[in-house]
Amino acid sequence: MTLLACLVCAMPETPHAGPDVSGYAPPPLGEYRFISDQVMGGVSEGEAQVEREGGVPYLHLTGTVSTANRGGFLQARVKLDAPIPQEARGVVLRVRGTGGRYFVHLRTRGTLLPWQYYQAGFETTSDWQEVRIPFTAFAASGALLRDTPDPTSVTSLAAVAYGRDHVADLSFRWVGLY
Repeated sequence: MTLLACLVCAMPETPHAGPDVSGYAPPPLGEYRFISDQVMGGVSEGEAQVEREGGVPYLHLTGTVSTANRGGFLQARVKLDAPIPQEARGVVLRVRGTGGRYFVHLRTRGTLLPWQYYQAGFETTSDWQEVRIPFTAFAASGALLRDTPDPTSVTSLAAVAYGRDHVADLSFRWVGLY
């Protein structure tokens, strides 16, 4: 019996796949709401629509982002129906676009002012790709926020075209957590 206990202790651990957050279902695509910098006097114009390809729905964010008049964003935001589990390490997205950098913005119970959020960027190509963004990659928009968001305090997630003059064309689906 002692020999068996020693063998078990000496055996390397099986690699751990990470926490099981497969039961978390992101909100339906139809619940995303389009917001542009026009809420603060900007002039960007666009829309977000649910479209389908091969029977699979995705959110299509399109428009013209303009930094004129202190603007510079288009976004499709969804409020969370259920809190993100503490074990979650990040979000998993399926994305494609016309190239260029797009962003995910998170709002939390601590982002009380309209201009507060956590932001992480990702690159797009014309092909669908899976993107995994750890919560540690999200940067606070200001000094009054904690450095990285607490997953359990996240209240909304947004797909965002931001910060530069460009024609936005982002296809986006939040598929889960990891």
